[in-house]
Amino acid sequence: MNNITMTLQVDHLIMEALREDISSEDVTTNAVMHEAVTGEVDLICKQDGVIAGLQVFQRVFELLDKDTKVEFFCKDGDEVKNGQLMGKVTGDIRVLLSGERVALNYLQRMSGIASYTRSVVSLLGESKTKLLDTRKTTPNMRIFEKYAVRAGGGYNHRYNLSDGVLLKDNHIGAAGSVAKAIQMAKEYAPFVRKIEVEVENLDMVKEAVEAGADIIMLDNMSTEEMQEAIRIIDGRAETECSGNVTKENIGRLTALGVDYISSGALTHSAPILDISLKHLHAVS
Repeated sequence: MNNITMTLQVDHLIMEALREDISSEDVTTNAVMHEAVTGEVDLICKQDGVIAGLQVFQRVFELLDKDTKVEFFCKDGDEVKNGQLMGKVTGDIRVLLSGERVALNYLQRMSGIASYTRSVVSLLGESKTKLLDTRKTTPNMRIFEKYAVRAGGGYNHRYNLSDGVLLKDNHIGAAGSVAKAIQMAKEYAPFVRKIEVEVENLDMVKEAVEAGADIIMLDNMSTEEMQEAIRIIDGRAETECSGNVTKENIGRLTALGVDYISSGALTHSAPILDISLKHLHAVS
């Protein structure tokens, strides 16, 4: 996430988060700090994991006061350890206190996703299969959460509904059949877009192959059904497995040789990584 992307896509989201937390004033901070005093606080990891969201953390304080300085001793994607000093924030103590919770909320959430993703990716071993996220993200947090998946070693599926064609069960039901849905998508979508179709049984697999789907998603199938589906597809389309995939059950999928495994759990079920701002003190 570079500085241009930050300014164009996330500043307004961070500002909304700050407005949510400071609707009029930080009454507690204003009660104990009547004027500007320069201070410094340590960013400390309290749990082993993978860090993600450092630029977002920094941007929270910069939006409150452009003169705030942040120094990091690690970078996104790094593995961090319990007790590790990851950085220091220097600036007006009132800004450090008022921005603390929002900055940490972003950093903890994104680092939790990166950590969980890294743990799932490690289970794929030397497999060629790529681990994908889904659109099962927190509203107004998608850009942050999908970035965190990448920081953890995963890959992004389509970003939003404008980003690609994915024909799911209800689209197929609306169109009338797998073949009709694929035909209609080919007629409507630009030729540069791949067409993916979600299938739930072997008859749908055969229909999708014959209709020329680019990617076939095997949804909630048994291992035996997926093995047969891959045999039927025989390289004529890319393959994806999905359906309640977590690190506890991904083992049954790793040997299938599919191109992709998608998991909503990467974003909707990852716990936060415990991170704190500690040892705030005034500096001359």
